[in-house]
Amino acid sequence: MSKRDFYEVLGVSRTVTEVELKTAYRRLAMKHHPDRNPGDKTSEETFKEAKQAYEVLSDPAKRRAYDQHGHAAFESGMGGRGGAGFNDVGDIFGDIFGDIFGGGRARQPRRGADLRYTIELDLDEAVAGLERDIHVPSLVVCDTCHGSGSSDGKTHTCKTCHGHGRVRIQQGVFSIQQACPHCEGTGKSIESPCGDCHGNGRVETERVLKVKIPAGVDAGDRIRLTGEGEAGPSGAPSGDLYVDVQVRPHPIFQRDGDDLYCEVPIRFSQAALGATINVPTLDGTAEIRVPEETQTGKMFRLRGKGVKSVRSRSTGDLICKVVVETPVLLTNIQRELLEKFEETFAGIDPARHSPRSSSFMDGVKSFWDRITS
Repeated sequence: MSKRDFYEVLGVSRTVTEVELKTAYRRLAMKHHPDRNPGDKTSEETFKEAKQAYEVLSDPAKRRAYDQHGHAAFESGMGGRGGAGFNDVGDIFGDIFGDIFGGGRARQPRRGADLRYTIELDLDEAVAGLERDIHVPSLVVCDTCHGSGSSDGKTHTCKTCHGHGRVRIQQGVFSIQQACPHCEGTGKSIESPCGDCHGNGRVETERVLKVKIPAGVDAGDRIRLTGEGEAGPSGAPSGDLYVDVQVRPHPIFQRDGDDLYCEVPIRFSQAALGATINVPTLDGTAEIRVPEETQTGKMFRLRGKGVKSVRSRSTGDLICKVVVETPVLLTNIQRELLEKFEETFAGIDPARHSPRSSSFMDGVKSFWDRITS
């Protein structure tokens, strides 16, 4: 037995309560447990000291004896156990860490696994919403044995763990409990397995599920279908199915949140003289008025022509960016007219008709002046 003061070992005062004592021990045990510190002799000794201290101080009778006589209370001739009983981790860890080391009770069957399914939508489908059938491979409850895994519906006490659901494994001076490998912690065994599921209680199949996609979903959104995952073993609850939404690229629109963006090509004559043009929307067309002298990149916002939010009642906008397009495949007449038009610029200050070109050239001149000076 350690000769250090037990209160000092656990880092508590002599007036420590039962709850404070358990908290202090748990902190030390989790930090210095041999499974977390393989080969670390210092941690192993610290863990053993903490365990000894907790076993004494958590027992009211032992604590009174220790407070009165110290370590001598547990040495030969004082009615103590001479330090015996400190080698079984399960004795105390069953109380402190029952979920980890078992506590001697058979565990409840685990919940079925969650499943993930990716659904691809066109932009108009994501905006409008829809219902779609999906095919999901999954484990479902066996219809023959109704999930029991037994052909006659009977289960028996596991002969390996004797119904406890856990077995004890010796590792040096420590013994650790873990789930029984034969019954997987249920404490039950099947002597006459079902012929269809081979005792598993579940069979593989492909289910067809109808998924309702709400209007306004976007790429990265996830829809949860509770209880539509894999069936749990031995009658445990089923997991959930998560449907991840992916949206295919659209040839015209790009989406940003609830807003839509598109580029609208216009002729340079329309940009110079102004025009009324039709632009596409998700539900048809709309008109925008392009004022004269419009430059490439100008944005026009159409309120309420975007996407209705899946999380609120608001609707986004459609933002149209005009792009002045250079004409191609000119006819002779068009070429002659353009040449005459170009001649009209002779002798005129470029800043008058081409402000961007003028400011660009000013910037270039300033740049060259800086690097050559």
